[in-house]
Amino acid sequence: MWFRNLLIYRLAGEVITSDELEAYLAKQTLQGCLGLEPQSRGWVPPGIAEADLVYSYGQQMLIALGTEKKLLPASVVNQLAKVRAQEMESHQGYAPGRKQMKEIKEAAYRELLSRAFAIRQRSHAWIDPVGGWFIVEGASASKADALIEAFIKSTGIGLKRIRTTMAPTSAMTAWLSGDDPPAIFSVDSDSIFRSREDKKVSVSYIRQSPDPQEITRHVRTGKEVIRLAMTWRDKISFILDENLQLKRLTLLDIDREPAETAEEQFDSNFFLMTEELRQLLPDLVEILGGMTAD
Repeated sequence: MWFRNLLIYRLAGEVITSDELEAYLAKQTLQGCLGLEPQSRGWVPPGIAEADLVYSYGQQMLIALGTEKKLLPASVVNQLAKVRAQEMESHQGYAPGRKQMKEIKEAAYRELLSRAFAIRQRSHAWIDPVGGWFIVEGASASKADALIEAFIKSTGIGLKRIRTTMAPTSAMTAWLSGDDPPAIFSVDSDSIFRSREDKKVSVSYIRQSPDPQEITRHVRTGKEVIRLAMTWRDKISFILDENLQLKRLTLLDIDREPAETAEEQFDSNFFLMTEELRQLLPDLVEILGGMTAD
């Protein structure tokens, strides 16, 4: 278990235990899509063993929202609707009108949906009640919305996006312009500059660093850094973006003893991830001037 992309939230409600959280989530477990339901969501076991809905190691907790979605391509629906339309034309002697075609497509959709193949996916969240963190694994905020909504609905505990005194774009632009970040962080080679006025205008550097003249030119023409590769304490590399999201987290050379079972490996990975991130997140917030009061 290692989160590759972090969407960072703060717990805004009371701290609860893993047993209390288990009881909350048990009221909304994942059920298979019934009848004509195209999609179903609910809580599922987050670990390897199909057991509890809350995996806990020490005071750290892991949960997972499961989604079952039926696969029904529009092309398949249109194909069946075309066949049904031809049958109707042969029966009534003229082609179906617009209203009839709409009804035919809806009927074809219902017919196919009832026997469509379903796939299941999981999205994970790590809860640190001690530090007040609620971290969703995902590359975009839109993908976390379903989990956030389900968590608040199940528990009544509020969540809020983290905000810092210094905007990430301002800090990243300053770091590339010559203001070095604190020694525990280092700036790596990947970066993206984007125009403040025209969001479609951007310049990307991949596996290479812009020279000082290029940086000066970008800043003078109204561009700012919206994505920057960094490394923390020579332990974890990541990409920081304009929304204070961490992407492509990679654990660097850290000695780990091999586990004997898959369950032990899961425990070890989760412990290592949470121990490191519980230090990285406060350090990152600190170099951005701390969290705002709102």
